[in-house]
Amino acid sequence: MPVLNEFTLFGGITLISILRYGIFASIAWVLCYVCFSRRWHHRKIVQRLPLSKDIRREVLHSLRSILIFGIIGILTIKASRVGWTHMYLDIHAHSWSWFLASIVLTILLHDTWFYWTHRLMHHPKLFRFFHRTHHLSTNPTPWAAFAFSPAEAVIQAAIFPVAVTIMPVHPYAFGIFLAWQMLFNVIGHTGYEFHPGWLMRSPLRFVMNTPTNHAMHHESMRGNFGLYFNYWDRLMRTNHQDYERRFLEVTSRKTSG
Repeated sequence: MPVLNEFTLFGGITLISILRYGIFASIAWVLCYVCFSRRWHHRKIVQRLPLSKDIRREVLHSLRSILIFGIIGILTIKASRVGWTHMYLDIHAHSWSWFLASIVLTILLHDTWFYWTHRLMHHPKLFRFFHRTHHLSTNPTPWAAFAFSPAEAVIQAAIFPVAVTIMPVHPYAFGIFLAWQMLFNVIGHTGYEFHPGWLMRSPLRFVMNTPTNHAMHHESMRGNFGLYFNYWDRLMRTNHQDYERRFLEVTSRKTSG
């Protein structure tokens, strides 16, 4: 595999991230706020629609975050080239079973990383510097997925060096993880609840997270710190006390037509 210079790598990483963000967020926006806005309105968690100025802010902050992601990506690749990580480029260096396992483990690692760093950033002495920017979106849209302050963008991007320092990860495996992360992040910020009402009456409620969970976090700025899964909030008793009631209220609404 040829060694690319840092400028080319930065451009490639940034372009791919912008495309990933743009495609996923655009699809979610068109489906939720254009094509099916009336049909799905009863599933809109916060019933009011976002303001255009809020969307512009979310996009600009997300684009800034993507540039920071590119910088962290370059630094991680440079560290890998001198043997400081376990990232491998020869896809045959490890089995296909490990390739798949590394994706699952990275998802689990990221969920844990997100919960604890997210909860820490809500500390009163850290919130303004790290996390206030993201909470400017009290009624988030898909465009808020990466709407972070520069400091939080570094924390969020750090999952790349953390993952490849802990275990062998191929760039393709990490790319698949990033697609999963982008999909879940965008869905969580749509402001619509897509899960069926029976979820909260099944054991899956202890595992799966929902857009309602994250929308409530944006509303109240407390509790509901998880990302993909709900088990850390369950174990640490940080779910909002009205989370399950709110989920059932949203999913039991009747369509207006």
